[in-house]
Amino acid sequence: MKRIRGRHHRAGGGTPRTSSSQTPLNRNHVFDSNGPDLRIRGTAQQLFEKYLQLGRDATGTGDRILAEAYFQHAEHYFRILNAMNQAAQQSQQERNERQAQRQRAYEDRREPHGEENYQGGDREGGEQPSFEAQRSQDASAEAE
Repeated sequence: MKRIRGRHHRAGGGTPRTSSSQTPLNRNHVFDSNGPDLRIRGTAQQLFEKYLQLGRDATGTGDRILAEAYFQHAEHYFRILNAMNQAAQQSQQERNERQAQRQRAYEDRREPHGEENYQGGDREGGEQPSFEAQRSQDASAEAE
């Protein structure tokens, strides 16, 4: 067996490794689409609309097979659009959660420390004694 020289040799013809699960989910990503009889370039939204229109046109001319091919291509780009929308909603939700966490952390830092020296009412949610009740307690404490 012949020894292969070089550091960057890869099995499988040396093609770059790309993960098919890492599809670009950017609304502005431009796709090159090889349709049934033509090549179209555009965003997922543009391709969806174009294939939908081509399918309608083919249906109007009576070519059901070509129309079905166009509609299948339109469905493919419709699914890509749905995936993009779901990813955008998920990232928005994650951003909102991170912002809420930062807000809570900020509010926790802003609260005064030393609540153990709290002189107010009962900590379990009881009411604070009125001014007059406090005065009578102070007076009775002085009398003793």
